[in-house]
Amino acid sequence: MRGPDETSAPALQHHGIGEPVLRSEDPKLVRGAGCYTDDIKLPGQAYCAVVRSSHAHGMIRGIDTAAARAMPGVLAVYTGADLAEYGTFKSGLPFKSRDGTDMIRPRRPAVPTDKVRFVGDPVACVIAETVAQAKDAAEAVVLDIDPLPVVVKPTEAANNGAPQIYDEAPNNIALDFHFGDAEKVKEAFARAAHVTRAELVNSRVVVNAMEPRAAVAEYDKASGRYTFHTESQGVMGMKGQLVGILNTTPDKVHVLTGNVGGSFGMKAAVYPEYVCILHAARELGRPVKWTDERSTSFLSDNHGRDHVQTVELALDAEGHFLALRLTGFGNLGGYMGTMAPQPPTLNTVRNVISLYRTPLMEVSTKVVFTNTTHLNPYRGAGRPEGNYYMERVIDIAAAEMGIDRVELRRRNLIRPSEMPFKAASGSNYDSGDFPAVLRQALQVADYKGFAKRRRASKKRGKLRGIGVGCFLEVTAPQGKENGAIHFEPDGTVTMLIGTLDYGQGHASPYAQVLSAKLGIPFDRIRLVEGDSDRLQVGGGTGGSRSAMAASAATIEAAAKVVDHGKAIAAHVLEASAADIEFANGRFVIAGTDRAIGIMELAERIHSGLTLPPDAPQSLDVDHISDGVPAAYPNGCHIAEVEIDPDTGNADVVSYVSVSDFGTVINPLVVEGQVHGGVVQGIGQALLELTVYDDDGQLLTGSYMDYAMPRAHNAPPFTVVNHPVPATTNPLGVKGCGEAGCAGGLASVMNAVADALSDYGITHIDMPATPQRIWSAIQEAKAKAA
Repeated sequence: MRGPDETSAPALQHHGIGEPVLRSEDPKLVRGAGCYTDDIKLPGQAYCAVVRSSHAHGMIRGIDTAAARAMPGVLAVYTGADLAEYGTFKSGLPFKSRDGTDMIRPRRPAVPTDKVRFVGDPVACVIAETVAQAKDAAEAVVLDIDPLPVVVKPTEAANNGAPQIYDEAPNNIALDFHFGDAEKVKEAFARAAHVTRAELVNSRVVVNAMEPRAAVAEYDKASGRYTFHTESQGVMGMKGQLVGILNTTPDKVHVLTGNVGGSFGMKAAVYPEYVCILHAARELGRPVKWTDERSTSFLSDNHGRDHVQTVELALDAEGHFLALRLTGFGNLGGYMGTMAPQPPTLNTVRNVISLYRTPLMEVSTKVVFTNTTHLNPYRGAGRPEGNYYMERVIDIAAAEMGIDRVELRRRNLIRPSEMPFKAASGSNYDSGDFPAVLRQALQVADYKGFAKRRRASKKRGKLRGIGVGCFLEVTAPQGKENGAIHFEPDGTVTMLIGTLDYGQGHASPYAQVLSAKLGIPFDRIRLVEGDSDRLQVGGGTGGSRSAMAASAATIEAAAKVVDHGKAIAAHVLEASAADIEFANGRFVIAGTDRAIGIMELAERIHSGLTLPPDAPQSLDVDHISDGVPAAYPNGCHIAEVEIDPDTGNADVVSYVSVSDFGTVINPLVVEGQVHGGVVQGIGQALLELTVYDDDGQLLTGSYMDYAMPRAHNAPPFTVVNHPVPATTNPLGVKGCGEAGCAGGLASVMNAVADALSDYGITHIDMPATPQRIWSAIQEAKAKAA
C-alpha cells in the first residue's frame, strides 16, 4: 500500500520531476530481452573453471596440474606463478591507526602462491573448450596444502596466541581505528546520571545477488587492448582498478557492463577470476568466459557486515544525551577488500550520531583479518550499522531509565531551527525536520492504537511488539561525474552518465530530469552508463549518490545545451543571441511568437544546416561535473512483529516508512527502493544466519541452510515521503537507495525486543531466528520458575 505522497508537484509536460513514471527498462527485462553478462557468447569463446582451496588456512606446498592439462579440451591451466606479473589487489583508503601508523595493507595477488586464507581461496584456473571440460579438469588438479590453525571470529582474532594470518599484521590487526576526544568523552561519562551499555552484533550476511558474477575477456594482440565484459557498479571504477592490476594504461582497457541483476556493493571490485580470464585471453588469443555458480558464490563473493560493538550512551537525569562511545571489532576476512575497512570505522562515525543532538562521541574499532571470505560494502556499508547501534541503545536506555522510548527520542532530536547543524561526527547537516518526520510516522502507524492490537494478538496466543527505527545517513562523497548530452540523427537524445544501474531503475528518473530541463519528449531519451569508451569520468553507483550526482551533472550539461541552442537558434531565426529565450523546450525571440523547438533545431542541424564558424556546430555537450556535497536522507520506520512463543517464529505484520529524501524525482522508483532495502533489513534481522565452524568451513553455504527473505516475509508497506529539499545540490535530492536497510534493521529488532519484553528479555542478537527466539523464551521461563 502506498501512503500519501507529498512530493508530487504539478505534472510537467513530457514526464517531469515528481511524477510516478514506470521504469522504462522493465518491459524489456520482464520479456527476457535483457542482456546480462552470461548471455554474451563470442566466436571462439573458451571457458574457465576455478580450483579453490578446501582449507581455511594452510601453506601451499605444491599444485599438480599434469593430469588436468592432459584432459580432453583443456587449453591451459594457470596457477599463481603464471600470474605473478600482474599487480596486486589493494585498498587505497588512507586510514591510520590511533598511534599514527599507516593501516597495514598486505598484498593480495590474483592467485596466492604462499598460502590460502579462507575456504574458497582460488589457487588455480583451468581453461577449456567447454564448461564441462573445464570443470572436469579442475577436479583433476591436485593440491598439496599443509593446514594451519584457524580463527574465524573477529573478537578472537586479535587475542594473543591467535593464528597469525599475515606476518606483517601482528595479532591480525590491520587497523586500530580511533575517532573522538577520549578525555572529553570520559569526563562526560563520569558526570552522567545514567549510562547504558549494550553488546551489539551486526551479523555477517551473504550478498546473494539474483545474478551470480560472470565475465568475458577479450584481448586484441595488434593493439594490445583488453575488452572486458562484466557486471560492475560503474565501468570507470572497474576500468581504473584493472589498469593498475594489469600494469597497463587506460587506453588499453575497455569495460562494458550490460544489465546487472543486483550487486549491493558486491560487484564493484575486481575479483581474482577476472585476472585469470584476462590473462588467458591474452595468452590464448581468444575470448574466455567465466560464470560463477550459486554454491561457489557463497564462498567467492565478498560478504557484508560482521561487526561487533560495545555501545555506551551517557545521559543526564532528564535523558539528554551527553556522549556516545563505541568499542569493538570489524571483520575483514582473509583479505582486505577495497573498501572493507570503512564501514566499521569512518562510516560508523559518520552515521551513528544519526539525527540526535549528541555533543561528544568516540569510536574505537579494531579491524582484523580472519580465515573467512573477505568482507566489503553491503547495502549501506556502515549506515545501517551505525543507525542500528544508536536506535537499540536508545530503546535499552529508555527502559532502564523509565522514560518512554518515543519521548526519549523527542528530547534529543535536532530541531529545524538548529539547521545547519554541526554534528560531533564532523558532518554538517544542511536540512531536515526530524521531529515532524517522527510525528508523522507515529500518526500513520497508529502508534496510539498499538495496545489494542497487542491485546488482540495475545488472545490468539501471539506476542506482539512495535519498534521505532529513526535514521539519518550520510551519502557517499560526490566526486566528478559525466554529464554528456548527445542529439542523435535518429531523433533520440543520449544521456551519458558515469553511474551504473544494477537494478535501481535509473533510466526513467534521469530522463525525467532532462525532460523537465530541456522539454525533450521522455520517450526520445536514451541512457548510456555501461561503456567506458563513451565516458570521460564516472563515479559509479554506491552510497546513495546516483540521483544527486546524475541530476547535478545533467542540469549543468542542460544549461550548456541551452547556451549552444541560443546561439544556433539566433542564426536560424535571424536574431541576436541576446534576444533568444528558452522555455518549455522552445527557443523564442523575446517579445515575439517566432520560435523553434529544441528537437526541430536538432533535426535541422543533422539535415545539414550551415552554421557560422564561430557558432556551436551542434547542440551536443560533453560535460564533466565537479560534483556536489554529501546529503543527509533521514526518516522514521515503525515495524510491528508477531511472535509465536511455541515456535519462536517472528512475522513482520505491519510496516510504516516516513522518509525525507529531499526532492523526489520519481516516487514510484523511490518506493521500490524502500521496499527492497526494508526486505534486506528484515532478512538480516530475522533470517540470514552465516555460520563458520571452528575449522573455517562455511556451514550455511546453500539455500538449504541460509534463509533468504521470500515474498511471504515482506509485510504490508506504507511508504510516505516527507520532503525537506537539500540545499547542497541543484534539485534538492538526498538519495534513497540504502535507507530501507537503515530503518529496517533498527525498527524490526526493536519490535522483536518489545514483543519479548513480557519475559524480561531486553535484547536478542540478529538474526532473531525462530531457534534463537524460542531458546531465549525457554531460558527466561526457566529463570522465572
